[in-house]
Parts: sequence; structure tokens; C-alpha cells
Amino acid sequence: MTSTLPKALAADPEPAVRVTVGRTFLAMLSREVRVLRKNFVATFVRVLLQPLLFVFVFAYVLPKVGGGAMTGGAGGGTTFSTVLVPGLVGSSIFMQGIMAIVFPLMMELNWQRSITDRALAPLPIPLLAIEKIVAGGLQALIAGLLVFPCVLFVHAGGQGPDVHVSNWPLLIFVCVFGSLLSASGGLLMGTVIDPQKAQMLFGIILMPLSMLGCVYYPWAALEHVRWLQIVSLANPMVFLNEGLRAALTPGVEHMHFYVYGTVILVGTVLMTWLAARKFTQRVLT
Repeated sequence: MTSTLPKALAADPEPAVRVTVGRTFLAMLSREVRVLRKNFVATFVRVLLQPLLFVFVFAYVLPKVGGGAMTGGAGGGTTFSTVLVPGLVGSSIFMQGIMAIVFPLMMELNWQRSITDRALAPLPIPLLAIEKIVAGGLQALIAGLLVFPCVLFVHAGGQGPDVHVSNWPLLIFVCVFGSLLSASGGLLMGTVIDPQKAQMLFGIILMPLSMLGCVYYPWAALEHVRWLQIVSLANPMVFLNEGLRAALTPGVEHMHFYVYGTVILVGTVLMTWLAARKFTQRVLT
């Protein structure tokens, strides 16, 4: 019987393996995209509701009630809506990147055990983890794009944000790697947190990350609370929001690129490696 493989592949099966792995990776990723498209309305509402309420209250209601301009503690008459734009976009990216992975992964690993079927695909388990991170990062990136018009256009008269993209490559870098950082964090949480204690994820982890993540104020504004300014450096959301401030609102004081850029890039690599390692251990046990 003659082989149906091309001669090059028959002589060296390694290219065929690489083709199979690549196609499997893209097929599983396209499945995640189809699921996201099917549930887009629910995702749209979940992503927009909280940022819309925040920007409505702080950028529309309070200026109307107070009758004066709210400042974001950055000096120079900066409106609070200017401070809110990068903060709410960054928090949406970070939260959605975690939520898009952590609860579906808990179901796959514990109750449905559907992860076993995926592990049988011709794809190394660490690459399966990376596929989940890429899919979660894509959802996080979409969340940021959805929230941006909301925080840009909802405000009281005269309280519009002063947003100017001074560096497009910087904005793309922060959004892409910030999305992957949050998704890898979600994968890690989904593998190490006991599902029966999942409610602790909100009260002990996500809520402090959001409230102390420099969403509603720049990191420099914490200089009067020095101990909190130092402690907040353990929060990865701080660096994502500071990077977005540098790209979207350069007039507001922000960290230097070598600080937030290094943390975002190195953090993404380290978190991805650790999450893939823990994920592989859970799947194989």
C-alpha cells in the first residue's frame, strides 16, 4: 500500500506533527471564539454594567449635584472623568481576563471533567493552557474596547475627559500584554482555588485588587499615604492602569515606562509559565 502522505512528510514525520499541533491549537481557539460570539450579549451586559454605573455616578451625577468640577487629584484642573478613562478600561480588561477563565475552568476541572476530553487532543497540555490564556486575553481585550466608548462619552457638561493617544505602539503593548497577564492570572486561580471556596475570590482577591488598583486615582496621588503607595506595587492592576494613563492621558502623572512596562512584560511571561505548570499538574492528576 502506498503512503498518502506527501514525500517530504513521509520522510520526516516531524513537520506533520507540527502541522497537526498548529491546526489543533487554532481549531480550539476558534471554538472559544464561537462560544464568545454566541454569548456576546450576556458578555456585553456583564462587562459594561459596572463601569457604566461608576462613570455615570462619578462623571455625571456628582458633578451635577456638586455643581463644580471634580478633580482626580492630579492637579492642573484635571477632571475626574479623565482619571476614570484609563482606570475603568484597565480594570475591565483585568477583571474580564480573570473571569473569562476562572469559573469555566473550575467546572471543567472539577464538576464536568470535560478537560479530560480536551487533553486527549493532539496538543501538548502546556499548549492547551496557553490556548486558554490566549482565548481569555482576547475576551479581556474586547472588554476594554467595549468599555472605552462608555467612559469616553458619559459625563456631565464640561466634564469631558481629556484623552489623547500619544503613543499607539505603547497603547497596543499595554492592552495586549495586560490582557494576557490577567488571563494567565485567571488560569492560575482556576487551578489552585478550591471551587467550594470560590466566593472568596471576590471578597479577598478581586475586590481589593480593584479598589486598590489605581482605578480612581493615579499612583502618584498616593504619595501622601506612602505605606499604601508601596503596598499597592504588589497589585498587577496598578501597572496596567498606569500604562494606560501614559498612553491615553499623558497629561496625568504616571509611572515611567521602564517600571510598568517591565512589570507587565515579565509578569506575563512568569505568570503564563506558572499557570501552565499548575494547569498541567491538575490535568494529569
